[in-house]
Amino acid sequence: MTVIGTVGLPGSGKGEAAAVARDLDIPVVTMGDVIRQECRDRGLDPAQHHGEVAQRLREEDGPAAVAQRSLPMLESELDHADTVLVDGLRSDVELDAFRERFGEEFVLVSIEAPFETRRERLDDRGRDDPDTESLEERDERELGFGMGEVMDRADVTIENTDSLDRFREQIRALVREGPGALEA
Repeated sequence: MTVIGTVGLPGSGKGEAAAVARDLDIPVVTMGDVIRQECRDRGLDPAQHHGEVAQRLREEDGPAAVAQRSLPMLESELDHADTVLVDGLRSDVELDAFRERFGEEFVLVSIEAPFETRRERLDDRGRDDPDTESLEERDERELGFGMGEVMDRADVTIENTDSLDRFREQIRALVREGPGALEA
């Protein structure tokens, strides 16, 4: 059993890593989906209220709220898969919750890219609305959850500054062979 967690600022490549895993039939649990569902449960538009609801969830149910809601989904996927990817850790307490539950079977990967590269990617996707929340504001919010500390505690770091094909190769190697495949 292996649980691979990803952490990274918006536009770093976490979603692409999840897509590669899915292409390899690796189940993916996206922590952002927990928040999007909570937005819908509260009658709010996830596109406009994602950050606000993420903060509220943590205030209401504690800093590990999103991780705790993700654990049953991960465990369900592990009933029929040897490897699962959990996308989008943001805080030390989330990391601690996963490490406590999965021990040495949990591998944290920090996916990193420079600000301008991430901005270009997000602009190309056309998914983010700078009128709602700028990339600077998103980074500040994410780092406010403690994401920088989680990135520092990663078992493996992927600098996603090369081609998309190269990044996909790295993710395929990671999920097929483990973190040692990236150290070469």
